[in-house]
Amino acid sequence: MAVETIVLVLAIIAVIAVYIFLKAAKYLIVNSILGLILLALGNIIFNLGISYSATAVLICALAGIPGAILIMLLHVFGIAF
Repeated sequence: MAVETIVLVLAIIAVIAVYIFLKAAKYLIVNSILGLILLALGNIIFNLGISYSATAVLICALAGIPGAILIMLLHVFGIAF
C-alpha cells in the first residue's frame, strides 16, 4: 500500500515538472521562431543583404528577437555579418 502511494506521488510530481518545463520551452521556441522570421523580414524589406550563415542563424535561434535586432544593427554599422 505504501509503495503504490509513493509511486503515485512521484508520478504526480513528474507530470508537474514536465508541464513546467514544456511551458518554458514553448516560450523559447516561439521567441526563436520570431527571431528568425524578423531576420528574414528585415532582409527582405530593407534589402540588408545579410547572409544566412550558421552563426547568424544560431544567434537568432538562441537569442530570438533581440538576437535578430543585434545582427541587423551590427550589419548596418558594418561591424559584422
